[in-house]
Amino acid sequence: MTTPQGARARARMEVTTAIKDEARRQLAAEGAAKLSLRAVARELGMVSSALYRYFPSRDDLLTALIIDAYDSLGEAAESAHAAAAAADAAPAHRWVAVCEAVRGWALTHPHEYALIYGSPVPGYSAPATTIPPAARVALVLVGILREAFEGRGLARTPVPAELAPEASRMADELVPGLPPEVAVAMAAAWAQLFGLVGFELFGQFQGVVEEAERERFFRHAAAQLAHGVGLVFP
Repeated sequence: MTTPQGARARARMEVTTAIKDEARRQLAAEGAAKLSLRAVARELGMVSSALYRYFPSRDDLLTALIIDAYDSLGEAAESAHAAAAAADAAPAHRWVAVCEAVRGWALTHPHEYALIYGSPVPGYSAPATTIPPAARVALVLVGILREAFEGRGLARTPVPAELAPEASRMADELVPGLPPEVAVAMAAAWAQLFGLVGFELFGQFQGVVEEAERERFFRHAAAQLAHGVGLVFP
C-alpha cells in the first residue's frame, strides 16, 4: 500500500524531472544565459510561485542541471573504465577508453556539455556541491595512473626547477601519493582532453580534421595523452 508521504514524494520527483527536462529544452533552444524560471513554468502550465517551491531561483535550477550533467558524464566514464578493466585491458588502453567515453557523451549531450564546459553563465557562480560530481572523470583517470604507478610504473618527464614548488603542491593536493611530475602531466592532459572534445563539438575542427576521420583522430590523440602522462602501451 502506498503511503501519502510516498505518493507525495513520487509526485514531487515527477514534477522535478519535468521541470529539469523543460529547462534542458530551453538550454538547447536559447542557451544557459537565457534560462528563465517563468518560461519553464509557462511551458509546463504551472504558475511561477509553484515552480519556486521546487527551485527557489534560476541558479538553483542551473546547479541541479549542472550536477546532473557531471553525474551523467561521470557515469559514462566509470562504465567505460569498468568494461575495459573487465576485459583485462592495460592501463593505457583503459585511459583511451575513458577518453572516448567522454567524447561520446559530449557528442550525444552537446547542450549539457556546453553547460559544464562551455562559456560561463553570466551572473552564476557554481556552489561547492558541484565539485564532487565534476571530479568523477578525473578520479577515474587518476585511478588508472595510480594503478600503473603502483604496478609497472610510469614514465616521468622532469619538471623545470622553477615549476617544482607548484608541482609539489599539485601532487599533495590533487593526487596524493603520486609524484609531482605525474600531477603536472595529468593537469595538462585533463585540459587537452576537454580541449579536444570542445574543439570538435563547437566546430573548431572544421576545415582541419575531416568529419569522417574525427573518431580515429581523437583515438590517436587520446593515446598521445596517455603517453604524455607516462602510460606505456603493451
